[in-house]
Amino acid sequence: MSHTSSTLTEKKSRLLQDWRPEEPAFWAESGHKVASRNLWISVPSLLLGFCVWMLFSLVSVNLNKVGFNFTTDQLFMLTAIPSVSGAILRVPYSFMIPLFGGRRWTAISTVFLVIPCVWLGFAVQDTTTSYNTFLIISLLCGFGGANFASSMGNISFFYPKAKQGGALGINGGLGNMGVSVMQLLAPLAISLGIFSAFSDPQTLADGSSMWLQNAAWIWVPFLLICTLAAWLGMNDLASSKASIRQQLPVLKRGHLWIMSVLYLAAFGSFIGFSAGFAMLTKTQFPDVNIMHYAFFGPLIGALARSAGGMLSDRLGGVRVTFWNFVVMAITAALLFLTLPQGGGGGNFAAFFGVFMVLFMTAGLGSGSTYQMIAVIFRRLTTDSALARGDSAESAQREAVTDTAAALGFISSIGAIGGFFIPKAFGTSLAITGSPAGAMKVFLVFYVVCAVITWGVYWRKLNKGFATKKAQ
Repeated sequence: MSHTSSTLTEKKSRLLQDWRPEEPAFWAESGHKVASRNLWISVPSLLLGFCVWMLFSLVSVNLNKVGFNFTTDQLFMLTAIPSVSGAILRVPYSFMIPLFGGRRWTAISTVFLVIPCVWLGFAVQDTTTSYNTFLIISLLCGFGGANFASSMGNISFFYPKAKQGGALGINGGLGNMGVSVMQLLAPLAISLGIFSAFSDPQTLADGSSMWLQNAAWIWVPFLLICTLAAWLGMNDLASSKASIRQQLPVLKRGHLWIMSVLYLAAFGSFIGFSAGFAMLTKTQFPDVNIMHYAFFGPLIGALARSAGGMLSDRLGGVRVTFWNFVVMAITAALLFLTLPQGGGGGNFAAFFGVFMVLFMTAGLGSGSTYQMIAVIFRRLTTDSALARGDSAESAQREAVTDTAAALGFISSIGAIGGFFIPKAFGTSLAITGSPAGAMKVFLVFYVVCAVITWGVYWRKLNKGFATKKAQ
């Protein structure tokens, strides 16, 4: 079969049998173009996943305004629950790309998110909707967070290791921007009768109107568009096929658990602060309409994540990660100076400014730790396979599979922060009336992570765990 007819067959089936991104000639001739197309279809799909994942960070703030009567702790729980399902599901989702293929799974996982969006839109219009029903919907919203594991694993198959940090930083960073996009567009959507032909507005205590259902329904048409784009425009890679049993050995590596802790501190902080920041601000500074400003933090964090991946490709993920945790610890300590004391005082401008730095460093650390994971696991698996006498091609294939599995599993641990942080804020407020207790725990954790990064990886720079380029 000629090269032309082979290419046409692959385009028709969307299954690529020949994929050699580590070969410069192949990458320059066709690999880069194909990888870029898959990346830029993946990005908006993942972005929408984050929009759905974090829906309750906005909806919870407004539920009582439209006639519900939930406690502050219950509302914090609704913002935290999606992170539980998102974190748990990231483990099986990390195995889905080798089983089903990137194109198929991206389409399936994207169209599924229509279900919680449609359901939530109807639920908020009926004030008899039970709290348990909202808990179920919030769990389903967590499926959007699980998309991160499969999406990042899929993109890792397309790119050579020297470009892993940049590609994963773009996919993850711009995908993370879905939190900011949701918090920017959803407040606008609920103020307009976009779907007035299908629903009525809610009347608030001050006589104004709100279409809270629009916060969920606005994403449905975009989810359907991205589903079609993924199905028609992305590719499945034959080289990415692997059974679950072939992916499980990565769980035996000690570095997987160490990197899980570091990623929890970085990405867990980003998603946890994204989920809980609006509710926290409402409790500390009730006179401030935080929904006018809430999108800034996730936006800064998402942009910083992309920068963290690219910066780590140049300087080394270990260096970037270590200094990032140092700054996170210092910033967390400064936050205590901005909080109200004894029911009064506090400085919102300083509080907001400090939190923006926390969002930035959480995003930057998410990108740098992800680059570390890719470099570490590709090197460890390749060295192990070659030591067993495997061919270079076989070692490379195993390294790609192990790296994708590690990225997926570690990302599931990181997502737990989306539950722990809002819940910690809610518990601390319920017990002491202040979030300071929760912040003390976060401060200690950042210090511990800086020590771990220095002790385990910084001292081993010459052994290949952090190079200026991904070797």
